[in-house]
Amino acid sequence: MNDYDALRDYLMRHKQAEFVLTFEQIEEIIGAALPRAANRASWWDSLRSPDIQMPQREACLAAGFKAMRMPDGASVRFTKLKSRRR
Repeated sequence: MNDYDALRDYLMRHKQAEFVLTFEQIEEIIGAALPRAANRASWWDSLRSPDIQMPQREACLAAGFKAMRMPDGASVRFTKLKSRRR
């Protein structure tokens, strides 16, 4: 189990297509403090450098969401990815 499995599970249960969580709420969900790097917008960018594995990004994508740090620097917007129909 990685540190962000709880975030993935939370996102998977979430019904809204878009919502914002504060860093404090995310820390409560994962049961740990976020690293200092979480303050950087690039750390949350789900679509940046897909070849580099980052557990928080993998958790969001596995749940079907992209993440983007908000301009306030203390919260993250989660947006449901469009499902791909074949």
